Amino acid sequence: MDKKLLALLCFFFLNKLFSQENQFKILTLNTEQVVREARIFNASGLVAVSDEYGVFELNSRELPGNFTISAIGYKSSQFFLQASKEIQKLYLSPGSESLSEVVVRSTNIPKSLKNVPASVNLVTQTDFKRTDATNVLETFNTVPGLFVNQGALNTNKINIRGIGARSQYSTNRIQAYFEGIPLTTAEGELTLDDFDQESLDRIEVIKGPTSSIYGAGLGGSINLYAKLSKQEEAQLTAKTQFGSFNTVKQVYQASNTTKESSIFGTFIHLTSDGYRDNGNYDRKSALVNGSLKTSENGSLTYLANFTRLKAFIPSSLNKEDLRNDPEKAAFTWGQARGYESYDKGMLGGSYTHTLFDDFSNTTSIFLSFRDAYEPRPFNILKEERVSAGIRTRFNLNTRVFELASKFSFGAEYYNEWYETGTFQNLYEDFPGNGSVLGERLSNNEQDRNYANFFAQLNLEITEKWNLEAGFNINNTTYSLTDLFVQDEIDQTGEYSFDAVVSPRIGATYKVAEGKNIYTSVSQGFSTPTVAETLTPEGQINTNLKPETGLNYELGFKGNWLQNKFYTEVAVFSIQIENLLVAQRVAEDQYVGVNAGKTNHNGLEFLSNYRFLVGGDISVKPYVNGAINFFEFDEFVNNDGDFSGNKLPGVPKYTLNLGVDFQSDSGFEFFGNYRNVGEIPLDDANSGYTDQYSLLNFKAGYTFKLFQALNLNFYGGVNNALDKNYAASIVTNAVGFGGASPRYFYPGNPRNYYGGLQLNYVF
Repeated sequence: MDKKLLALLCFFFLNKLFSQENQFKILTLNTEQVVREARIFNASGLVAVSDEYGVFELNSRELPGNFTISAIGYKSSQFFLQASKEIQKLYLSPGSESLSEVVVRSTNIPKSLKNVPASVNLVTQTDFKRTDATNVLETFNTVPGLFVNQGALNTNKINIRGIGARSQYSTNRIQAYFEGIPLTTAEGELTLDDFDQESLDRIEVIKGPTSSIYGAGLGGSINLYAKLSKQEEAQLTAKTQFGSFNTVKQVYQASNTTKESSIFGTFIHLTSDGYRDNGNYDRKSALVNGSLKTSENGSLTYLANFTRLKAFIPSSLNKEDLRNDPEKAAFTWGQARGYESYDKGMLGGSYTHTLFDDFSNTTSIFLSFRDAYEPRPFNILKEERVSAGIRTRFNLNTRVFELASKFSFGAEYYNEWYETGTFQNLYEDFPGNGSVLGERLSNNEQDRNYANFFAQLNLEITEKWNLEAGFNINNTTYSLTDLFVQDEIDQTGEYSFDAVVSPRIGATYKVAEGKNIYTSVSQGFSTPTVAETLTPEGQINTNLKPETGLNYELGFKGNWLQNKFYTEVAVFSIQIENLLVAQRVAEDQYVGVNAGKTNHNGLEFLSNYRFLVGGDISVKPYVNGAINFFEFDEFVNNDGDFSGNKLPGVPKYTLNLGVDFQSDSGFEFFGNYRNVGEIPLDDANSGYTDQYSLLNFKAGYTFKLFQALNLNFYGGVNNALDKNYAASIVTNAVGFGGASPRYFYPGNPRNYYGGLQLNYVF
């Protein structure tokens, strides 16, 4: 009897010891919170579920092997697990369903989203999956408060909270960076069409003035982050997609990740005939990015990108053509076969070094260029731009007034050399030949200098109260050299703005676990472009002032129902002074003037809920939107008083409803309904677009062909209801020679797409 009892006790302890040898603990990346009820799968199915401490066990017979771990609120990840006597830690990244735990990288002091006293929205991998991936800006229209006018694949303009809405053809008053490299030019112009979501991990959008961080950025900032593999493995991916209008997209990717380094490369070729006449599009782009751990306290990240584009321009239409013949191109653009083409590239690197335990520095250097040629009906434009700069930031964890605090300070310098020239377009003299280069009309060189000094302090007043304060000092100068001596106008001159100080203060309060309210007051500015500073006589208008704005904001961010339900609400009021207006003085000729004030008052909301069906199907319904009350406060232009009128170029409201289905078997489905309110066409509010609704669907399935080879096939339909609508407008368009104003860019009718993707993991 004693021998049997002894044997039973030995078996019990040996079994306990054996089970402890293969224990794993799942934690949240960055915050290291335990992840409960995570499901662990291998090729045969579900093998374990993590307990209340985030721990699960595996039998040694199942190891080593590849496992997939998924949990509500987190991105599903693959791990190669091996037997071990020590408990092994595994990290999951928060998904879009657990936004409050995501660490925001685009602020000077990184922190979780719920603790940022500002309205910050993330565009994640799930958002990328919902679209046909032909233009990254498609995903932005699901960000409340951000509206994209999409005239064509290469004709897009963004406004945030109505700022930038009156821009004619491009995006301005928004700062943008790709891994810390500036994408916005020194005079405030921005093009994001060159980048593809295939190369991106995520995008962070900070709404409202961000001048305390990035200098000139009255509308906000957009930060793009490149994709990098987090697992120690090598991958090859090939993707082919076909769609309506003879649209073809080819994607080739390769990556390799080790403990010390990671490299990721992407090549993309996108072509399309376009829905409209003179709408052909051809873009080739290549991007390489990576990281390298150089020492125990240092790491290097790098990025290189090149884009070659040739995209024809159908231009805008009048109201009659929008309704009856939306496929046609504007007559003069069709006759001239107008297009834009350019080679564009950038190269940059960032080095992060921990100087002491609580003190670190990140320094980035960057170089970019653009060589462009654009035939328009009224002239042919040639541009060359080279930009270079450096940005350095120090971060210190310390104590101020015996309070735990974080301090950040640094500087940025950005220099841009720009040469532009225009030529006659002789297309009318050579019918049927498209654009023909004629005599030179102008030749200018510009030197733009842009410098920032910034600082920020975060204080933990109490366990619930956090205070944030910061400021930025900016200095901007332009130098213009007129090299064209054939005319009688000399535009040579210099233009320097007074130093601009942009302060910001914000606070968050934890009302309950996972629920925070925040408030902030911030000031921002945007400088005039060089073109806006020129008078009709060719002189530089030294009296022109930067646009400035003051933003007041109150918001709530919170998780509910065990983090399955997430909500955000923000109310804001922005007062813009010294409003910069592009005043038309002739066809396609504008002059900048400070013409008044605008009020931007609004409400934004976002919510999503995720639950499981049958234990293996994740369902996520979501809703987000914005209600806008944007109007001119004081605005007198060309003897017209538009005070009290609604701001043109921005809808009265936007609403997005959708649902995502994703299953462990590999099936996924995305459905989205978007409703956009009417948009004023001009300052006088003499006309509006019709409100419109779009319905989009996409479905796909992923399965293993072999142990390391996955196949994904998918398909979708855009504008399933086949609505005729204006996807973009040209604000304040004017008809010449008795012609109706060409306000409208028609949106695509119902269109389809489908594709295949192969992924091999070494």
